[in-house]
Amino acid sequence: MKKYYLLIIVVAGLVSCKKWLDVTPQSDIAQGVLFSSQAGFEEALNGVYSRCAREDSYGKEITCGFLDVLAQNYVITSKDPQAYKQTALYNYNDEFFISRRDDAWKALYAAIANSNLILSHIDEKKSVFTGREYELIKGEALALRAYLHFDLLRLFGPSYVSDPNARAIPYVTDFTNKITPMSTVKGLLDTAILDLTAAKELLKVSDPILDAGYKVGYPVKDSSTEQNGPLFLQNRRHRMNYYAVCGELARIYLYKGDKANALANALEVINSNKFPWTRQNDFLNPDDEKKDRILYKELVFGWYIPNTSGALNSRFRDGENALFITSVEGQNIYETGSVGGEDFRYKQWFSEQSGGLGVRMQLEKYYRDGDANIHYQMAPALRLSEMYYIAAECTFDTDPVKAWGYFNTVRFYRGIGTAITDQPSKDVFMTELVKECRKEFYGEGQIFYMYKRLNRPVTGLAGASYAATNKMFVLPLPDDEIQFGNR
Repeated sequence: MKKYYLLIIVVAGLVSCKKWLDVTPQSDIAQGVLFSSQAGFEEALNGVYSRCAREDSYGKEITCGFLDVLAQNYVITSKDPQAYKQTALYNYNDEFFISRRDDAWKALYAAIANSNLILSHIDEKKSVFTGREYELIKGEALALRAYLHFDLLRLFGPSYVSDPNARAIPYVTDFTNKITPMSTVKGLLDTAILDLTAAKELLKVSDPILDAGYKVGYPVKDSSTEQNGPLFLQNRRHRMNYYAVCGELARIYLYKGDKANALANALEVINSNKFPWTRQNDFLNPDDEKKDRILYKELVFGWYIPNTSGALNSRFRDGENALFITSVEGQNIYETGSVGGEDFRYKQWFSEQSGGLGVRMQLEKYYRDGDANIHYQMAPALRLSEMYYIAAECTFDTDPVKAWGYFNTVRFYRGIGTAITDQPSKDVFMTELVKECRKEFYGEGQIFYMYKRLNRPVTGLAGASYAATNKMFVLPLPDDEIQFGNR
Protein backbone atom coordinates (compact mmCIF):
# COMPACT_ATOMS: atom_id res chain seq x y z
CA MET A 1 0.00 0.00 0.00
CA LYS A 2 1.03 3.56 -0.61
CA LYS A 3 0.17 4.86 2.86
CA TYR A 4 -2.07 4.57 5.91
CA TYR A 5 -4.98 6.79 6.79
CA LEU A 6 -4.84 7.24 10.55
CA LEU A 7 -7.98 8.16 12.39
CA ILE A 8 -8.73 7.08 15.93
CA ILE A 9 -12.32 7.87 16.77
CA VAL A 10 -13.05 7.92 20.45
CA VAL A 11 -16.57 6.79 21.23
CA ALA A 12 -17.90 6.72 24.76
CA GLY A 13 -20.28 3.93 23.83
CA LEU A 14 -21.31 2.13 20.67
CA VAL A 15 -24.95 2.07 21.74
CA SER A 16 -26.04 4.69 24.20
CA CYS A 17 -23.71 7.57 23.48
CA LYS A 18 -25.04 10.43 21.36
CA LYS A 19 -21.76 12.36 21.18
CA TRP A 20 -19.18 11.19 18.69
CA LEU A 21 -15.70 12.71 19.06
CA ASP A 22 -12.95 12.53 16.46
CA VAL A 23 -9.43 12.53 17.83
CA THR A 24 -6.44 12.39 15.48
CA PRO A 25 -3.16 11.59 17.26
CA GLN A 26 -0.46 13.89 15.88
CA SER A 27 2.60 12.28 17.40
CA ASP A 28 4.04 9.32 19.25
CA ILE A 29 3.28 11.20 22.46
CA ALA A 30 -0.42 11.25 21.59
CA GLN A 31 -0.32 7.51 20.93
CA GLY A 32 1.47 7.01 24.22
CA VAL A 33 -1.27 8.84 26.06
CA LEU A 34 -4.03 6.95 24.26
CA PHE A 35 -2.52 3.56 24.99
CA SER A 36 -1.54 4.25 28.59
CA SER A 37 -4.79 2.84 29.96
CA GLN A 38 -7.37 0.17 29.34
CA ALA A 39 -9.89 2.91 28.53
CA GLY A 40 -7.62 4.18 25.78
CA PHE A 41 -7.49 0.77 24.12
CA GLU A 42 -11.27 0.50 24.40
CA GLU A 43 -11.67 3.90 22.76
CA ALA A 44 -9.27 2.96 19.97
CA LEU A 45 -11.15 -0.26 19.23
CA ASN A 46 -14.46 1.58 19.24
CA GLY A 47 -12.88 3.89 16.68
CA VAL A 48 -12.32 1.01 14.27
CA TYR A 49 -16.00 0.09 14.39
CA SER A 50 -17.17 3.67 14.02
CA ARG A 51 -14.88 4.15 10.99
CA CYS A 52 -16.45 1.11 9.36
CA ALA A 53 -19.95 2.44 10.04
CA ARG A 54 -19.63 5.48 7.77
CA GLU A 55 -21.47 5.86 4.49
CA ASP A 56 -18.37 5.20 2.37
CA SER A 57 -18.08 1.70 3.80
CA TYR A 58 -20.52 -0.57 5.67
CA GLY A 59 -22.82 2.27 6.68
CA LYS A 60 -24.07 2.41 3.09
CA GLU A 61 -21.89 1.75 0.05
CA ILE A 62 -20.43 -1.67 0.83
CA THR A 63 -23.72 -2.90 2.24
CA CYS A 64 -26.50 -1.63 0.02
CA GLY A 65 -24.73 0.58 -2.50
CA PHE A 66 -22.50 -0.19 -5.45
CA LEU A 67 -22.12 -3.87 -4.57
CA ASP A 68 -25.85 -4.47 -4.90
CA VAL A 69 -25.86 -2.41 -8.09
CA LEU A 70 -23.15 -4.71 -9.48
CA ALA A 71 -25.36 -7.66 -8.51
CA GLN A 72 -28.14 -6.20 -10.72
CA ASN A 73 -30.57 -5.84 -7.83
CA TYR A 74 -31.96 -2.43 -8.79
CA VAL A 75 -33.62 -0.70 -11.70
CA ILE A 76 -31.51 2.31 -12.66
CA THR A 77 -33.65 4.93 -14.36
CA SER A 78 -32.59 7.10 -17.25
CA LYS A 79 -32.44 10.07 -14.86
CA ASP A 80 -29.93 8.14 -12.71
CA PRO A 81 -30.04 10.63 -9.79
CA GLN A 82 -27.68 8.50 -7.70
CA ALA A 83 -25.14 8.09 -10.52
CA TYR A 84 -25.14 4.30 -10.66
CA LYS A 85 -26.01 3.67 -14.31
CA GLN A 86 -22.45 3.11 -15.47
CA THR A 87 -21.72 0.96 -12.42
CA ALA A 88 -24.65 -1.27 -13.37
CA LEU A 89 -23.07 -1.57 -16.83
CA TYR A 90 -19.72 -2.57 -15.27
CA ASN A 91 -18.04 0.55 -16.61
CA TYR A 92 -15.19 0.75 -14.13
CA ASN A 93 -13.81 3.88 -15.80
CA ASP A 94 -16.83 5.93 -14.75
CA GLU A 95 -15.90 8.84 -12.49
CA PHE A 96 -18.69 8.13 -9.97
CA PHE A 97 -17.70 4.49 -9.70
CA ILE A 98 -14.04 5.42 -9.28
CA SER A 99 -14.90 7.84 -6.49
CA ARG A 100 -16.92 5.23 -4.58
CA ARG A 101 -14.33 2.52 -5.18
CA ASP A 102 -11.47 4.70 -3.94
CA ASP A 103 -13.44 5.78 -0.88
CA ALA A 104 -14.20 2.16 0.01
CA TRP A 105 -10.55 1.17 -0.40
CA LYS A 106 -9.39 4.04 1.82
CA ALA A 107 -12.08 3.35 4.42
CA LEU A 108 -11.25 -0.32 4.86
CA TYR A 109 -7.50 0.22 4.93
CA ALA A 110 -7.97 3.07 7.43
CA ALA A 111 -9.80 0.66 9.72
CA ILE A 112 -7.05 -1.93 9.17
CA ALA A 113 -4.43 0.69 10.05
CA ASN A 114 -6.15 1.42 13.32
CA SER A 115 -6.48 -2.29 14.10
CA ASN A 116 -2.74 -2.60 13.52
CA LEU A 117 -2.07 0.41 15.71
CA ILE A 118 -3.88 -1.31 18.58
CA LEU A 119 -2.01 -4.55 17.98
CA SER A 120 1.34 -2.75 17.85
CA HIS A 121 0.87 -1.51 21.43
CA ILE A 122 -1.28 -4.06 23.24
CA ASP A 123 1.29 -6.68 24.22
CA GLU A 124 3.72 -4.18 25.70
CA LYS A 125 0.84 -2.62 27.67
CA LYS A 126 -0.72 -5.84 28.91
CA SER A 127 -0.22 -4.70 32.50
CA VAL A 128 -2.81 -1.89 32.16
CA PHE A 129 -5.66 -4.40 31.78
CA THR A 130 -7.57 -5.59 34.82
CA GLY A 131 -10.01 -8.23 33.56
CA ARG A 132 -10.81 -10.01 30.33
CA GLU A 133 -10.31 -6.91 28.19
CA TYR A 134 -6.76 -7.71 27.02
CA GLU A 135 -7.82 -10.93 25.34
CA LEU A 136 -11.09 -9.39 24.16
CA ILE A 137 -9.55 -6.31 22.53
CA LYS A 138 -6.64 -8.18 20.96
CA GLY A 139 -9.01 -10.85 19.64
CA GLU A 140 -11.37 -8.31 18.12
CA ALA A 141 -8.54 -6.32 16.54
CA LEU A 142 -7.12 -9.46 14.91
CA ALA A 143 -10.58 -10.53 13.75
CA LEU A 144 -11.39 -7.13 12.29
CA ARG A 145 -8.08 -7.08 10.43
CA ALA A 146 -8.91 -10.42 8.84
CA TYR A 147 -12.55 -9.51 8.12
CA LEU A 148 -11.61 -6.27 6.36
CA HIS A 149 -8.83 -7.82 4.30
CA PHE A 150 -11.16 -10.59 3.16
CA ASP A 151 -13.74 -8.10 1.93
CA LEU A 152 -11.00 -6.17 0.11
CA LEU A 153 -9.96 -9.42 -1.53
CA ARG A 154 -13.54 -10.17 -2.54
CA LEU A 155 -13.67 -6.75 -4.18
CA PHE A 156 -10.21 -6.30 -5.71
CA GLY A 157 -8.71 -9.76 -6.13
CA PRO A 158 -9.56 -12.74 -8.35
CA SER A 159 -11.59 -15.48 -6.71
CA TYR A 160 -9.85 -18.57 -5.39
CA VAL A 161 -11.61 -20.78 -7.92
CA SER A 162 -10.43 -18.47 -10.71
CA ASP A 163 -6.73 -18.25 -9.80
CA PRO A 164 -5.52 -18.99 -6.26
CA ASN A 165 -1.95 -17.94 -7.07
CA ALA A 166 -2.80 -14.58 -8.62
CA ARG A 167 -1.48 -11.43 -6.99
CA ALA A 168 -4.33 -9.68 -5.23
CA ILE A 169 -3.96 -7.02 -2.52
CA PRO A 170 -1.58 -6.26 0.36
CA TYR A 171 -2.27 -7.97 3.70
CA VAL A 172 -0.98 -5.32 6.06
CA THR A 173 0.04 -6.48 9.54
CA ASP A 174 2.25 -3.59 10.68
CA PHE A 175 1.49 0.02 11.51
CA THR A 176 3.85 1.62 9.02
CA ASN A 177 3.96 3.86 5.98
CA LYS A 178 6.19 1.42 4.12
CA ILE A 179 4.82 -0.32 1.05
CA THR A 180 3.45 -3.77 1.82
CA PRO A 181 3.95 -6.33 -0.95
CA MET A 182 0.98 -7.86 -2.68
CA SER A 183 -0.34 -11.15 -1.33
CA THR A 184 -1.62 -13.89 -3.58
CA VAL A 185 -5.24 -14.93 -3.22
CA LYS A 186 -4.23 -18.11 -1.40
CA GLY A 187 -1.65 -16.31 0.70
CA LEU A 188 -4.15 -13.72 1.84
CA LEU A 189 -6.74 -16.33 2.76
CA ASP A 190 -4.16 -18.30 4.73
CA THR A 191 -3.05 -15.20 6.63
CA ALA A 192 -6.64 -14.23 7.39
CA ILE A 193 -7.27 -17.73 8.72
CA LEU A 194 -4.22 -17.41 10.99
CA ASP A 195 -5.52 -14.09 12.36
CA LEU A 196 -9.01 -15.47 12.90
CA THR A 197 -7.74 -18.65 14.52
CA ALA A 198 -5.67 -16.59 16.96
CA ALA A 199 -8.68 -14.34 17.60
CA LYS A 200 -10.88 -17.35 18.24
CA GLU A 201 -8.54 -18.64 20.94
CA LEU A 202 -8.40 -15.24 22.64
CA LEU A 203 -12.16 -14.74 22.52
CA LYS A 204 -12.83 -18.26 23.77
CA VAL A 205 -11.57 -17.18 27.20
CA SER A 206 -12.88 -13.62 27.22
CA ASP A 207 -16.07 -13.06 25.21
CA PRO A 208 -19.20 -12.45 27.33
CA ILE A 209 -21.34 -13.95 24.55
CA LEU A 210 -20.04 -17.35 25.64
CA ASP A 211 -21.29 -16.87 29.19
CA ALA A 212 -24.04 -19.35 30.00
CA GLY A 213 -26.50 -16.61 30.91
CA TYR A 214 -25.91 -14.41 27.85
CA LYS A 215 -29.23 -14.16 26.02
CA VAL A 216 -29.65 -12.55 22.60
CA GLY A 217 -32.68 -10.34 22.19
CA TYR A 218 -34.18 -6.92 21.55
CA PRO A 219 -32.82 -4.02 23.61
CA VAL A 220 -36.11 -3.25 25.35
CA LYS A 221 -38.81 -5.69 24.40
CA ASP A 222 -37.75 -9.00 25.94
CA SER A 223 -35.43 -10.52 28.54
CA SER A 224 -32.21 -9.92 26.65
CA THR A 225 -29.06 -9.79 28.76
CA GLU A 226 -27.04 -8.02 26.07
CA GLN A 227 -26.98 -4.76 28.01
CA ASN A 228 -25.84 -6.23 31.31
CA GLY A 229 -22.45 -5.36 32.76
CA PRO A 230 -20.02 -2.58 31.83
CA LEU A 231 -20.84 -0.69 28.65
CA PHE A 232 -17.78 -1.94 26.78
CA LEU A 233 -18.87 -5.56 27.29
CA GLN A 234 -22.45 -5.06 26.12
CA ASN A 235 -24.14 -5.84 22.80
CA ARG A 236 -21.57 -8.36 21.64
CA ARG A 237 -23.36 -8.90 18.33
CA HIS A 238 -22.45 -5.33 17.41
CA ARG A 239 -18.81 -6.43 17.49
CA MET A 240 -16.56 -9.20 16.18
CA ASN A 241 -17.61 -11.64 18.87
CA TYR A 242 -16.55 -15.29 19.18
CA TYR A 243 -19.35 -16.60 16.96
CA ALA A 244 -18.74 -13.88 14.38
CA VAL A 245 -15.17 -15.17 14.15
CA CYS A 246 -16.53 -18.69 13.62
CA GLY A 247 -18.85 -17.37 10.91
CA GLU A 248 -16.06 -15.49 9.16
CA LEU A 249 -13.85 -18.58 9.27
CA ALA A 250 -16.71 -20.53 7.70
CA ARG A 251 -16.90 -17.94 4.91
CA ILE A 252 -13.17 -17.95 4.21
CA TYR A 253 -12.78 -21.72 4.33
CA LEU A 254 -15.71 -22.03 1.90
CA TYR A 255 -14.11 -19.41 -0.37
CA LYS A 256 -10.97 -21.54 -0.33
CA GLY A 257 -12.87 -24.75 -1.03
CA ASP A 258 -12.11 -26.29 2.38
CA LYS A 259 -15.62 -27.55 3.06
CA ALA A 260 -14.73 -29.61 6.13
CA ASN A 261 -13.45 -26.62 8.09
CA ALA A 262 -16.18 -24.36 6.71
CA LEU A 263 -18.82 -26.80 7.92
CA ALA A 264 -17.23 -27.20 11.34
CA ASN A 265 -17.24 -23.45 11.95
CA ALA A 266 -20.75 -22.93 10.60
CA LEU A 267 -22.06 -25.72 12.82
CA GLU A 268 -20.37 -24.15 15.85
CA VAL A 269 -22.58 -21.10 15.32
CA ILE A 270 -25.71 -23.15 14.57
CA ASN A 271 -25.27 -25.57 17.47
CA SER A 272 -24.60 -22.81 19.99
CA ASN A 273 -28.33 -22.01 19.94
CA LYS A 274 -27.42 -18.43 20.80
CA PHE A 275 -29.26 -16.90 17.85
CA PRO A 276 -33.01 -17.63 17.76
CA TRP A 277 -35.03 -17.45 14.57
CA THR A 278 -37.20 -14.34 14.39
CA ARG A 279 -40.76 -14.78 15.60
CA GLN A 280 -43.42 -14.21 12.99
CA ASN A 281 -45.27 -11.71 15.16
CA ASP A 282 -42.09 -9.59 15.33
CA PHE A 283 -41.31 -9.76 11.61
CA LEU A 284 -44.93 -9.28 10.56
CA ASN A 285 -46.00 -6.77 13.21
CA PRO A 286 -48.18 -4.08 11.57
CA ASP A 287 -46.87 -1.44 13.97
CA ASP A 288 -43.72 0.07 12.41
CA GLU A 289 -42.28 0.82 15.83
CA LYS A 290 -42.54 -2.84 16.86
CA LYS A 291 -41.52 -4.48 13.61
CA ASP A 292 -38.20 -6.31 13.30
CA ARG A 293 -37.26 -5.51 9.70
CA ILE A 294 -33.72 -6.87 9.70
CA LEU A 295 -34.30 -10.09 11.70
CA TYR A 296 -32.23 -8.64 14.51
CA LYS A 297 -31.96 -11.67 16.78
CA GLU A 298 -30.49 -13.70 13.93
CA LEU A 299 -27.58 -11.32 13.41
CA VAL A 300 -24.36 -13.01 14.44
CA PHE A 301 -22.58 -9.73 13.73
CA GLY A 302 -23.70 -6.39 12.38
CA TRP A 303 -22.39 -2.85 12.05
CA TYR A 304 -24.11 -0.36 14.35
CA ILE A 305 -24.94 2.55 12.01
CA PRO A 306 -27.10 5.08 13.89
CA ASN A 307 -25.88 8.07 11.87
CA THR A 308 -26.82 6.73 8.43
CA SER A 309 -30.60 6.32 8.82
CA GLY A 310 -31.35 9.43 6.81
CA ALA A 311 -29.00 8.44 4.01
CA LEU A 312 -30.49 4.95 3.78
CA ASN A 313 -34.05 6.22 3.85
CA SER A 314 -33.36 8.69 1.05
CA ARG A 315 -31.60 5.99 -0.94
CA PHE A 316 -34.71 3.80 -1.03
CA ARG A 317 -37.63 6.13 -0.19
CA ASP A 318 -37.07 9.09 -2.48
CA GLY A 319 -39.73 8.23 -5.06
CA GLU A 320 -38.42 7.68 -8.56
CA ASN A 321 -35.04 9.08 -7.52
CA ALA A 322 -34.53 6.06 -5.27
CA LEU A 323 -33.05 2.65 -5.91
CA PHE A 324 -35.88 0.20 -6.52
CA ILE A 325 -37.11 -2.73 -8.58
CA THR A 326 -40.33 -3.01 -10.52
CA SER A 327 -43.19 -5.02 -9.14
CA VAL A 328 -42.73 -7.65 -11.83
CA GLU A 329 -39.02 -8.04 -11.09
CA GLY A 330 -39.65 -8.29 -7.36
CA GLN A 331 -42.21 -11.01 -7.92
CA ASN A 332 -39.74 -12.86 -10.14
CA ILE A 333 -36.89 -12.71 -7.63
CA TYR A 334 -39.08 -13.88 -4.75
CA GLU A 335 -41.04 -16.38 -6.89
CA THR A 336 -44.36 -15.10 -5.62
CA GLY A 337 -46.23 -17.01 -8.31
CA SER A 338 -45.04 -20.36 -6.94
CA VAL A 339 -43.09 -21.30 -3.78
CA GLY A 340 -42.68 -17.69 -2.65
CA GLY A 341 -46.35 -16.81 -2.47
CA GLU A 342 -46.13 -16.50 1.33
CA ASP A 343 -42.52 -15.35 1.58
CA PHE A 344 -42.36 -13.01 4.57
CA ARG A 345 -39.30 -11.25 3.18
CA TYR A 346 -41.09 -10.03 0.08
CA LYS A 347 -44.11 -8.91 2.06
CA GLN A 348 -42.17 -7.09 4.76
CA TRP A 349 -39.11 -5.78 2.96
CA PHE A 350 -40.95 -4.18 0.04
CA SER A 351 -43.91 -1.89 -0.42
CA GLU A 352 -45.68 -1.05 -3.65
CA GLN A 353 -45.41 2.53 -4.86
CA SER A 354 -46.98 4.06 -7.96
CA GLY A 355 -45.57 6.77 -10.19
CA GLY A 356 -44.59 7.74 -13.68
CA LEU A 357 -42.46 4.62 -13.99
CA GLY A 358 -45.34 2.35 -13.05
CA VAL A 359 -45.61 0.20 -9.96
CA ARG A 360 -42.26 -0.12 -8.23
CA MET A 361 -41.15 -1.96 -5.12
CA GLN A 362 -39.61 0.22 -2.43
CA LEU A 363 -37.08 -1.47 -0.12
CA GLU A 364 -38.12 -1.05 3.52
CA LYS A 365 -35.43 -3.16 5.20
CA TYR A 366 -33.60 -0.13 6.59
CA TYR A 367 -36.59 2.10 7.27
CA ARG A 368 -36.58 3.68 10.72
CA ASP A 369 -39.35 5.31 12.72
CA GLY A 370 -37.15 7.67 14.67
CA ASP A 371 -35.68 6.06 17.77
CA ALA A 372 -38.81 4.11 18.63
CA ASN A 373 -37.93 0.82 16.93
CA ILE A 374 -37.38 -2.41 18.86
CA HIS A 375 -33.81 -2.80 17.62
CA TYR A 376 -30.88 -0.57 16.75
CA GLN A 377 -30.13 0.58 13.23
CA MET A 378 -27.81 -2.12 11.94
CA ALA A 379 -26.10 -3.10 8.70
CA PRO A 380 -26.18 -6.92 8.72
CA ALA A 381 -22.72 -8.47 8.41
CA LEU A 382 -23.16 -12.15 9.35
CA ARG A 383 -26.50 -13.91 9.65
CA LEU A 384 -27.60 -17.21 11.17
CA SER A 385 -29.19 -18.06 7.83
CA GLU A 386 -25.80 -17.79 6.09
CA MET A 387 -24.44 -20.45 8.44
CA TYR A 388 -27.26 -22.76 7.33
CA TYR A 389 -26.53 -22.00 3.68
CA ILE A 390 -22.83 -22.76 4.21
CA ALA A 391 -23.68 -25.97 6.05
CA ALA A 392 -25.98 -27.00 3.21
CA GLU A 393 -23.39 -26.34 0.52
CA CYS A 394 -20.66 -28.15 2.45
CA THR A 395 -22.87 -31.17 3.12
CA PHE A 396 -24.48 -31.78 -0.26
CA ASP A 397 -21.76 -33.93 -1.81
CA THR A 398 -21.89 -36.46 1.03
CA ASP A 399 -25.48 -36.16 2.25
CA PRO A 400 -27.94 -34.39 -0.09
CA VAL A 401 -30.89 -35.07 2.20
CA LYS A 402 -29.21 -33.34 5.13
CA ALA A 403 -28.16 -30.46 2.86
CA TRP A 404 -31.72 -29.92 1.71
CA GLY A 405 -32.69 -30.02 5.40
CA TYR A 406 -30.46 -27.02 6.20
CA PHE A 407 -31.81 -25.27 3.11
CA ASN A 408 -35.45 -25.97 3.97
CA THR A 409 -35.01 -24.77 7.55
CA VAL A 410 -34.26 -21.23 6.42
CA ARG A 411 -37.12 -21.29 3.93
CA PHE A 412 -39.53 -22.49 6.62
CA TYR A 413 -38.69 -19.52 8.87
CA ARG A 414 -39.22 -17.19 5.92
CA GLY A 415 -42.75 -18.46 5.34
CA ILE A 416 -42.04 -20.95 2.54
CA GLY A 417 -43.62 -24.27 3.45
CA THR A 418 -42.71 -26.11 0.27
CA ALA A 419 -39.70 -28.29 1.05
CA ILE A 420 -37.29 -29.90 -1.39
CA THR A 421 -36.20 -33.30 -0.11
CA ASP A 422 -35.56 -35.79 -2.89
CA GLN A 423 -33.61 -33.84 -5.52
CA PRO A 424 -30.10 -35.36 -5.93
CA SER A 425 -28.85 -33.00 -8.65
CA LYS A 426 -26.01 -30.72 -7.50
CA ASP A 427 -26.82 -28.28 -10.30
CA VAL A 428 -30.41 -27.98 -9.13
CA PHE A 429 -29.27 -27.53 -5.54
CA MET A 430 -26.81 -24.75 -6.36
CA THR A 431 -29.35 -22.95 -8.54
CA GLU A 432 -31.90 -23.02 -5.73
CA LEU A 433 -29.31 -21.99 -3.15
CA VAL A 434 -28.21 -18.94 -5.15
CA LYS A 435 -31.84 -17.91 -5.64
CA GLU A 436 -32.50 -18.15 -1.91
CA CYS A 437 -29.35 -16.22 -1.03
CA ARG A 438 -30.36 -13.44 -3.39
CA LYS A 439 -33.69 -13.17 -1.57
CA GLU A 440 -32.16 -13.34 1.90
CA PHE A 441 -29.31 -10.88 1.34
CA TYR A 442 -31.14 -8.36 -0.82
CA GLY A 443 -29.76 -4.91 -0.01
CA GLU A 444 -26.86 -6.31 2.02
CA GLY A 445 -24.03 -6.55 -0.52
CA GLN A 446 -23.38 -10.28 -0.19
CA ILE A 447 -24.85 -11.80 -3.36
CA PHE A 448 -22.23 -10.26 -5.67
CA TYR A 449 -19.57 -12.00 -3.59
CA MET A 450 -21.41 -15.30 -4.01
CA TYR A 451 -21.58 -15.01 -7.79
CA LYS A 452 -17.85 -14.29 -7.79
CA ARG A 453 -16.92 -17.13 -5.43
CA LEU A 454 -18.82 -19.64 -7.55
CA ASN A 455 -17.76 -18.05 -10.84
CA ARG A 456 -21.42 -17.99 -11.85
CA PRO A 457 -23.06 -15.56 -14.27
CA VAL A 458 -24.80 -12.62 -12.60
CA THR A 459 -28.56 -12.86 -12.98
CA GLY A 460 -29.90 -9.51 -14.11
CA LEU A 461 -33.35 -8.02 -14.41
CA ALA A 462 -35.69 -8.90 -17.25
CA GLY A 463 -33.95 -12.22 -17.77
CA ALA A 464 -30.53 -10.72 -18.50
CA SER A 465 -27.41 -12.70 -17.69
CA TYR A 466 -23.85 -11.38 -17.37
CA ALA A 467 -21.04 -13.84 -18.04
CA ALA A 468 -18.68 -14.64 -15.19
CA THR A 469 -15.35 -12.99 -16.02
CA ASN A 470 -12.55 -11.35 -14.07
CA LYS A 471 -13.22 -8.20 -16.05
CA MET A 472 -16.54 -7.98 -14.21
CA PHE A 473 -15.65 -9.56 -10.86
CA VAL A 474 -12.25 -7.95 -10.16
CA LEU A 475 -12.48 -4.24 -9.46
CA PRO A 476 -9.47 -2.25 -10.70
CA LEU A 477 -7.11 -1.10 -7.98
CA PRO A 478 -7.06 2.63 -7.20
CA ASP A 479 -4.60 4.56 -9.37
CA ASP A 480 -2.36 5.32 -6.39
CA GLU A 481 -1.78 1.62 -5.77
CA ILE A 482 -0.68 1.12 -9.37
CA GLN A 483 1.44 4.28 -9.38
CA PHE A 484 3.31 3.34 -6.21
CA GLY A 485 4.38 -0.08 -7.33
CA ASN A 486 1.61 -2.48 -6.31
CA ARG A 487 0.84 -3.47 -9.89
